[in-house]
This record gives sequence, C-alpha cells and structure tokens, in this order.
Amino acid sequence: DKTYHGDLSAHSLGEMLAVGTEVEGSAGYVAMERVTGTLLGRQGSFVLMHTGVMNRGTPHLTVQVVPDSG
Repeated sequence: DKTYHGDLSAHSLGEMLAVGTEVEGSAGYVAMERVTGTLLGRQGSFVLMHTGVMNRGTPHLTVQVVPDSG
C-alpha cells in the first residue's frame, strides 16, 4: 500500500514474494504493483513490475511499466 505525491498523485497496491539465502547479504524479490491516480492531468492506472536481487550485499533493482497495462 503506497501513496505517491508530485507530478504523479496516486495510490497503489502490490503483491510481493521474497526469499533470503543462507549467505548473508544475498536475497531476491519480485512484485507486481497497480498504480491508480493522476499523472500530469491524465487519470488512470498502470502496473509496475519489480525485480530485485542482492548479491552478497550488492543490490540490483529493476522496475518496469508492464506494456499495455495503462
């Protein structure tokens, strides 16, 4: 459950799955998040897809708009 303020005024709900490994600092997660609100005067919604990994303390995160979800 998130709230966005600024050019994007919106509310979102998401679902996340995460796992940690036996190696300290290594983990991964995926999430889908539907964002509903107003962006630069346009009302609607879109979906964000999150993919994150932590490789022995080094993070990498990708967040993409799902094509044709708006």
